[in-house]
Amino acid sequence: MLKELLEERGLPPILAMNDGTPVTPLTWPAKRREMLDALTSYSYGRTPPPPARVWGETLAENREFTDTCAGKVRQERIRLSIETERGIFSFPFVLSVPKRPQKPPVFLNLAFRHDLPDRYVPLEEITDGGYAVATVCYTDIVNDAHFGDFSDGLAAYFGTNGGRAPDEWGKIGMWAYGASRILDCLLTRDDIDALHTAVIGHSRLGKTALWTAAQDERFFAAISNDSGYGGAATSRHGEGERVRDFLRAGSWDWFCENFQAFTDAREDSKPYDQAFLLALIAPRLLCVGSAEEDRGADPKSEFLTALWASQAWEMLGVPGLKTPDRLPAAGDILFGGNVGYQLRAGTHFLSREDWNRYMLFLDEKLGR
Repeated sequence: MLKELLEERGLPPILAMNDGTPVTPLTWPAKRREMLDALTSYSYGRTPPPPARVWGETLAENREFTDTCAGKVRQERIRLSIETERGIFSFPFVLSVPKRPQKPPVFLNLAFRHDLPDRYVPLEEITDGGYAVATVCYTDIVNDAHFGDFSDGLAAYFGTNGGRAPDEWGKIGMWAYGASRILDCLLTRDDIDALHTAVIGHSRLGKTALWTAAQDERFFAAISNDSGYGGAATSRHGEGERVRDFLRAGSWDWFCENFQAFTDAREDSKPYDQAFLLALIAPRLLCVGSAEEDRGADPKSEFLTALWASQAWEMLGVPGLKTPDRLPAAGDILFGGNVGYQLRAGTHFLSREDWNRYMLFLDEKLGR
């Protein structure tokens, strides 16, 4: 059944080079470059190289609020600074570290708001589960005002608001760049296990989490929740959002200018696919989460994309997505391989149920 569904989608090959040569573990780095180049050119835009210097400073006002969650968690508000050619760009993030266990693994959480806990971030449950949480509000990196507003944040330090080249980065790329700079900072600390950092996001920030880990191989895992189009869901013959929806909403600026060309008849014949995005995370850990009633994110397409991309993990000698030969039903948790998938009942939301499942996925892989 699943084989036929994948054939109907006509997804581009994962295990063949652009010239048709079969991909092997030895040639995988070259295939990665091909897929990265396609996604860069047509979807997310080109990311600048890492800055010469990144540093974090604990903010002075934080000193009175070092304990939270009934004293079980140490919390720091950190100002992260990045050296650019146009000056120093800074933005805050919050690091919450449980006092037990020592040196916990980390969720780098791309968040919609500054509040902790938040309706999308059940902080005490996550830290009770033995994970540290680095949380950044995405609009502190660059705004999400839509319709090409690149006037503030990181964009202002790269001159983006003066007009973009066709493959110049969009806001997803900027948010991902900020996430990688937070990882730069986390890797300097000795109170957390930053080598085991999983980047996680919901909706547009799920797209961002995937693009972050696709480019930055230092991330141990990537977790996308209801990321949909431009995230985990293939757009080929899909049932969710389309490019026209992003043009109408003004959120085309999440992507590069070339993205806007793939409307209507061109939707199903792009020179790239979201399966490339997922495959770029191989052989590391990937978990894709969907919600049964989330039509915009298209759960069926998210699942099929993860299944198609799993060829990369299998080729590299590790298990991909393990699934029975049927589409998932609400409540299914498929965590047998290095690619996990879970489908819950309900709508477009990052819930406690989702978080508990993602912790279960990482616990199993970490042997916790």
